[in-house]
Amino acid sequence: MTYRAELIFVLILGPFIAGILICYGLNFAELYFVWSFSTTIVFLLLFIIRYLYISIKVYHHKYIIGLLLYLLSFLLGGLHCIHFYSLGKINYFANKSGRFLKIKVDNEPERSRLLLRFTASVLEVSDGHKKYQSEGKVLVTLQVDTVKKIMISYGDILLIPAIYTKVNSPVNPGEFDFRSWLAHKDIYHQLFLGKDQLLNLSQNRGNPIICFALKLRQQQITYYRKLLKDDEAFAVASTLILGYRADLSPETMAAYSRTGTIHALSVSGMHVGIIYLVIEWALSFLNRKKSWRIIKVVLVLTLIWFYTLLTGCSASVLRSAIMLSVFATAKAFRRNTNSYNILAFSAFCLLLYDPFLIWDVGFQLSFLAVFGLIYLQPAINSWFYFKSALLTRFWSMISLSLAAQMTTFPLSIYYFHQFPVYFIISNLFITLPIAALMYLGIAILLIRVDWLVMPFEALILFTNRGLHFISHLPYSSISGIWINKTELLLLCLWMILLTIGLIHHHKKCFLLSIILLICLQCCLVYDQVTTKKQQKILLFKLNRNYAAAFISADSAVVVTNLRPFEKAFAFSIQPALDQMKVSTVNCIDIEKDSLVHGLEIRNHQLTWKKMNILVLDQSFDNQKILNRPTFDVIWFRESPAQKITDLQQQVNFKTLWIDGTSSHYMSKKYEEEARQLDIPIHSLRR
Repeated sequence: MTYRAELIFVLILGPFIAGILICYGLNFAELYFVWSFSTTIVFLLLFIIRYLYISIKVYHHKYIIGLLLYLLSFLLGGLHCIHFYSLGKINYFANKSGRFLKIKVDNEPERSRLLLRFTASVLEVSDGHKKYQSEGKVLVTLQVDTVKKIMISYGDILLIPAIYTKVNSPVNPGEFDFRSWLAHKDIYHQLFLGKDQLLNLSQNRGNPIICFALKLRQQQITYYRKLLKDDEAFAVASTLILGYRADLSPETMAAYSRTGTIHALSVSGMHVGIIYLVIEWALSFLNRKKSWRIIKVVLVLTLIWFYTLLTGCSASVLRSAIMLSVFATAKAFRRNTNSYNILAFSAFCLLLYDPFLIWDVGFQLSFLAVFGLIYLQPAINSWFYFKSALLTRFWSMISLSLAAQMTTFPLSIYYFHQFPVYFIISNLFITLPIAALMYLGIAILLIRVDWLVMPFEALILFTNRGLHFISHLPYSSISGIWINKTELLLLCLWMILLTIGLIHHHKKCFLLSIILLICLQCCLVYDQVTTKKQQKILLFKLNRNYAAAFISADSAVVVTNLRPFEKAFAFSIQPALDQMKVSTVNCIDIEKDSLVHGLEIRNHQLTWKKMNILVLDQSFDNQKILNRPTFDVIWFRESPAQKITDLQQQVNFKTLWIDGTSSHYMSKKYEEEARQLDIPIHSLRR
């Protein structure tokens, strides 16, 4: 019973999360009533049983109380999720018609080139005469002027036109699902505004503590910008110390990602832990008396939570702040704590704050990594024993890296489709530099010791160069790993059973893990066989560009005017090729005659396998096609002045493709005419 009391939050967290997962997206008023009624009934039953505990001899059937507590936790999780789901509420702003929206900026706006992006809560919908109190969130993207700067801050109240649209689903295979990502933040609509389409009604109407923290962070970022001459050093310093990531270059992000050290750039438990150690050391003189220890824990908690606000309150930072708060409080009062219960308590508190965090990748990976450190690290660390203290410390650091990597491995490859081969080397390499950078960076901000800037900047550049070197070593990263949800489930179950079998010497778990591994291998072999047999054409929706991939087994010829190093190619085309397990890619231009891997382009004609495609552009304007040839597809590009009815009299064809190089007006015109003639058409304009 004592053991269960120590793990109370571990026991209730599971059913609470299950309730959130099951009720996500359910927005019916009847369901909300039924769920609320069921929750009330279960709560009353528990109250009655507790009141009549001895008289009805419930102590003979304690399992009934346990089941009711689990059921109550499940129902409360579901009820909490339904309550937070704004799209299902009557006063959701999209359910009301109006010309204007009154919104409040919810976060610090992110600036990139000529755009400013932020999320906002909708307060009112108005049509000029009537105002309706509303709720819900919206993503706002604002075009900014390079000359006249628009100043928008957290907490500002803005009046904007109600020209919102629903967030679209991804239009290309394997593309990042921006719609789901926003939906898991309870955002379902977005606005694109010009620089003169908003009116700032009032400023600084947000939480005063958050306003102060964000303003202070901006001052520290400005101070770093003044001292650090190298742009990359400034970006890393701002990210590492203050959680400000807007200025990080793609190359630096890629180097940290490929080496498995991206966690170093995400302010997390390691960073908050270093801050805690500094505060603990500075206030150690307060340990002499009990009353002083209380003052100390108040100061520690205040400073930790202020740093949490300063860094933007990400899921990993909040988790660390909650855990350290419980640990510091228990230490002050000489109480023992259970690590699993503290971890579960942290997750429970965060899900009470926002149940949609359960889908946040950072939330998932953060808690899995800490669980690995608590559960796996001691077991891995016990594999070897060294007499040397230095070797013992070295192996301890390796075991930490292994434990965190093992627990996050399945989700990491599912979400990011890559695995850093040299993660142990890179994590060992950055351990000391990151700690030193934290101490130097904090010292520069707190005591304004400018002479530390030179070693601080040099250490950042040294760390970056080292990680760039590791990331470019042969086979430094296995990329293009795509597994489906079934394979993810098999992989997770295999690792869980294998771990239990090895640590606790459980033979049945070990045998089951072997069976699951065989099943997983069968799925992967099936994927490989399917890949070797595939013959496909992938058409991509793009803006002002075109791309069509002709895939044969694990090779593809991509007809496109994009190049692999361009952002549009990496975002819209490469993920689809990786998902199809394509290992060899050749990019060719449609305007050049060529023959590559069975695809021939000659005289505006594409031939692949038994398929013939005619590419129709402006060079065909005012010309007639003789002898009435037959094609499977007519590919329209660059808005040719052709009527489909006239084309039908000159060419036999089955399908039309219209790519992104055609204008919006002409694309619509082609689509309407094709629908009237009942001709299949694929519009590839994004």
